[in-house]
Amino acid sequence: MAKQKNIQKEVQQLPRVVEKQINIDHKLDELLALLADIDIDNAKVRSVQQRLNQVLQKKTSYKQPLDAFKQINTADKVNRTELLDEFSVLLANHQVDTRMSKKYLMGERLSRFFLIIISLVLIVLGFAMIVMPAPPYFEMFTVFYFNIQDGITLMDLISLLIILSGIYLLVRSIYKPLRTT
Repeated sequence: MAKQKNIQKEVQQLPRVVEKQINIDHKLDELLALLADIDIDNAKVRSVQQRLNQVLQKKTSYKQPLDAFKQINTADKVNRTELLDEFSVLLANHQVDTRMSKKYLMGERLSRFFLIIISLVLIVLGFAMIVMPAPPYFEMFTVFYFNIQDGITLMDLISLLIILSGIYLLVRSIYKPLRTT
C-alpha cells in the first residue's frame, strides 16, 4: 500500500518536473540566442559566466540534497516499510555521495567544536568575574549580606548567569539534541 502511495506521489510530481525542465531549456536557449546576437567584451563574458557558475554551484550544494532526507516522516503511526519506501524514493531522486556527506559531517563537527570553545570561554569568564575584584561602582548593589563587608552582589549574579549559560551551551554541544520534524 505504501509503495502505491509513493509511486502515485512520483507520478503526480512528474509533470511539474518535466515542465520545469522545459522552462529551463527554453530560458537557456533564449540566453544563448541573446549572447550570440550581441557583441560583448571579455569582462562582460566573465561576469555572466561567474554569475551563472555561482547559481549552479548553489544548486549543487551539499546541504540541499541532504535537507530532503530530514523531511522523512518519523511519526509513530508510520511503519518501517513505509519509511524504507520513502527513503528509497529520496535516494533515487537525490544523488548523495561520500564527498557530500563528508562535507556535511565536517560542517557539523566544526560548528559543535566552536560551540564547545565558546561555552568554555563563557564559563572561564564568569568565574574570573566572580574571583577578581570588581571596581566599587560595580559592587554598590549587594543583594545578600554575609557580614558588613561581604555579600552577594549584582555583579556576582550576572557572573553566575554567564557561567550557567556557558554550562548550558557546553551540555548542548556535547549531547546531540533529538530532532523532531
